[in-house]
Amino acid sequence: MSNIDKYTEKMFDDIMHFTEDGIEFWYARELQLALEYTKWDNFKKVVEKARLSCRNSNINDADHFADVGNMVQLGSGAQREIEDIMLSRYACYLIVQNSDPRKEVVALGQTYFAVKTRER
Repeated sequence: MSNIDKYTEKMFDDIMHFTEDGIEFWYARELQLALEYTKWDNFKKVVEKARLSCRNSNINDADHFADVGNMVQLGSGAQREIEDIMLSRYACYLIVQNSDPRKEVVALGQTYFAVKTRER
């Protein structure tokens, strides 16, 4: 069995969220983990490339990349806010297209978001 067999489309469906209006989105930090990026700073560079691709296509990146803060639990029981980004399906598509092609999970993500983006 190849390593890609351990990855499924379900992993991207599982991290999908919906706004109160029923619009689907993903959080960048959850996508980061799904795509096996261990450092936020490295993944954020990929996100910035994707934003640039969006802008260079004359598409308003604010419609697809919304900066937000999320509360996380600290070991002490306290909480603190960390930066995150709400991503549209199109934003996720651009991100996987700009991700590290050596990662097998990226190949699955590229296929998943390309096919699903065309379905919408």
